Amino acid sequence: MSQKIIKLESLESANTMDLPLVNPELEGTSFFLEGGDVGVLLLHGLTATTAEVRPLAKRLHNAGFTVSSPLLPGHGTTPENLNQTHRTEWTAACEKAYLELKKKCSQIFVGGESAGGLLALHLASEHPEIKGILLFAPAMRLASSFLYTFFWVLASPFVLSIQKNVEDNKDCMAWQGYKVNPLKAGVQLLKLQRETQLRLCRIYQPILIIQANLDKTVDLKSGDMILQGVQSAVRESHWMEKSRHVVILDKEFQEVAEITLKFIEKLIH
Repeated sequence: MSQKIIKLESLESANTMDLPLVNPELEGTSFFLEGGDVGVLLLHGLTATTAEVRPLAKRLHNAGFTVSSPLLPGHGTTPENLNQTHRTEWTAACEKAYLELKKKCSQIFVGGESAGGLLALHLASEHPEIKGILLFAPAMRLASSFLYTFFWVLASPFVLSIQKNVEDNKDCMAWQGYKVNPLKAGVQLLKLQRETQLRLCRIYQPILIIQANLDKTVDLKSGDMILQGVQSAVRESHWMEKSRHVVILDKEFQEVAEITLKFIEKLIH
């Protein structure tokens, strides 16, 4: 679940301040950047929008790739809407976006930030023809304690959401998403984690994992859990020493983008 929130300057309009989205001025809708015959599908994290993956998408597009990113159901609207969605709606939206991209591209990589990484793994387990998997701070397990997670599950029928911890880091690119964590959606994430773990043994594609040392949202063992479960012969794991959870928007973005580009280029040449 994407929990990193980066504040911009105070917005002048009180009405704007009342919106459920942090940084509502950013572009967070679905997009399709047409390029070459190699495509990349990028999936945002829980509570976020496509603004989370757009900077990386632009770098990949500038390098000649076709890049697609769907706004997942329940996102970019209100936390209440997200609470009313089911994880199968997220996986169905990813499947639809993948099939659309497949019409244009002969080779496709799938990637995701946080919960988007789980959706990328789910998609790869269904489509062995996918060329490679790009995971950025994959949320295979949350950093929160068992008791705190248990509270989420118990409280979800009665409590709409819980407030996020705000991180003010002006050195990073702005993030867009909800100011709270909707609890029913959080329960769907926990179920998606369990289902994804069971699917790991069906994954043979080359896999890239980039994690952040300062990540307080997901368990830092998430990458190892994935690598121990997949059958992939080609595996890369990198750690960003100065970055937090949303590693594709943080201080080491340039390094993350370069690692990603090199990984893709090695596999297509």
